[in-house]
Amino acid sequence: MTNNQAFVKRDLSVLWHPCTQMKDHETLPLTPIKKGQGVWLEDFDGNRYLDAISSWWVNLFGHANPHINAALKDQLDHLEQVIFAGFSHQPALELAEQLVAITPQGLNRCFFADNGSAAVEVALKMSFHYWLNRGQTQKTRFITLENSYHGETLGALAVGNVALYKQTYAPLLMDVITVPGPDCYYREAGESWADYSTRRFALMAQTLAEQADNVCAVIVEPLVQCAGGMRMYDPVYLKLLREACDQNGVHLIADEIAVGFGRSGTLFACEQANISPDFMCLSKGLTGGYLPLAAVMTTDDVYQAFYADYQNLTAFLHSHSYTGNPIACRAGVATLEIFRQHNIIEQNKTLAQQLTNISARFHEHPHVAEVRQTGLIVAIELVKNKATREPYPWQERRGVKVYQYALSQGVLLRPLGNVIYFMPPYVITEPELQLMAQVAWDGIQQACQD
Repeated sequence: MTNNQAFVKRDLSVLWHPCTQMKDHETLPLTPIKKGQGVWLEDFDGNRYLDAISSWWVNLFGHANPHINAALKDQLDHLEQVIFAGFSHQPALELAEQLVAITPQGLNRCFFADNGSAAVEVALKMSFHYWLNRGQTQKTRFITLENSYHGETLGALAVGNVALYKQTYAPLLMDVITVPGPDCYYREAGESWADYSTRRFALMAQTLAEQADNVCAVIVEPLVQCAGGMRMYDPVYLKLLREACDQNGVHLIADEIAVGFGRSGTLFACEQANISPDFMCLSKGLTGGYLPLAAVMTTDDVYQAFYADYQNLTAFLHSHSYTGNPIACRAGVATLEIFRQHNIIEQNKTLAQQLTNISARFHEHPHVAEVRQTGLIVAIELVKNKATREPYPWQERRGVKVYQYALSQGVLLRPLGNVIYFMPPYVITEPELQLMAQVAWDGIQQACQD
C-alpha cells in the first residue's frame, strides 16, 4: 500500500468532503496533499500537481508564500484570538483601514465575517434591517439574477439560482425575485457584449419599477457568474443597475467574493463600471488563500441607520465567535502589502495577455462553443455540437473526464460541469501556463471522443 493509499483509507473512514458525491471515490481516487510551494501541490507519494484553479479561487500568491508566512509567524507570538465585541486589535484595524482606502468610494465601514456565504448573509440582513430601522417595513424581498451563486447557507442559497445547489433545499428558503440575466453566452451573432448586456437590462429595469417598494436590495456577482459556469457580461450592466437602484430606492449588493482582489483584471470588478455599491462582499483572496475571513464593506449612511441609544434596539447583532480573528486579519494585511509592493494589478495585465495567448487554440476546437475571458479568468465551454451549441448530457460528466486526465498529468483542473476554466495563482510562470493549457487540450481531446 502506498503512502497515498494508506492516507485515503483513513480519510474515507471518517471524513465527509464538500461538494462531493462520496461514492465517486470508489472509482475516482481522493488526492491527499502533504505540502504546497508556489503553484505546486505535492501528495504523500511525491507526485506534484499544478494548482490551476487557485485551490477554489482563493490562492493569489502561491502556497507557502514567504511574505505571508513571515507575517503569520510573527502574529502567533503576539495574539491568536480575542473576542471582537467590546475589544479590538491592530491587525483588524489595519486591514479595515486599508480596505476602506482601496474599495470604491463611499465604502467607509468594514464588518468582518468568516467566509463568503456569511458575508452575503450579513449584507442581506443589514439591508433588510436598514430599511426596518428607517421605518420602511414593507421592504422584505431581494432581487437576484438567474444562474447566480452567492453561497450555501440558507439566506445566501435563497438569493442564488443554480439549481444544482438550490433545488433540494427550496422548501427551506425565502422567496426572492429572479430576473433573467445579462449572460453574454446567449448574445446574437455579431452582437457585442455591451449591446447584449444593455438589452438585457431592460428586464431588470422593469422589475425594479414594479417591485421597488417591496425590495431591500439587488444582489449580483459583478462581471462573472463564477459557480454558474464562469458566465460573463459587460460592465455597462453594472452602471445601469447602479443608476436604477438609486432611482428606485433599492440597495445594490456586489458579491465580489470570487472576482475581487484582481481576478477581474482590476482590483475590484465594480471599478470597470466606475460604480460604488451599497454593500461589497469580500472573501476568498482576502487572505491570499491562507485563512477563512470575509468582510462586508458598506456606507456611512447604512452605518448611521443602526447608530442610536441602546434602548432603541436598532443595533446590528450578527456575530460569530471568531469575528475579526487576528491571525486571519494579519494574513489579509500581508496580502495587501504584496499588492502594493509589487504593483500586482499592473503585472497581472501581462498574465492576462498570456492567458489569452494560451487559450487561443481552443476557439477552433470542434467541441468548444465559446472561449471567454474576464481578466485572469478564462472559461472553455464544451458542447456536443459546436454549430447548434447543443450541450453534452450532464450525465456523461465530460468535465470529470478532463479532471481525471489532468490529475494523471500533474495539473489540478476542476471543471464546472462541462466548463473547463483557468484561474491560476498570480505567481504562475509562462512555462507553467503552457503546461496547464496543453494538459487541458489533451484532456478535452480525450473527454470529447464519442
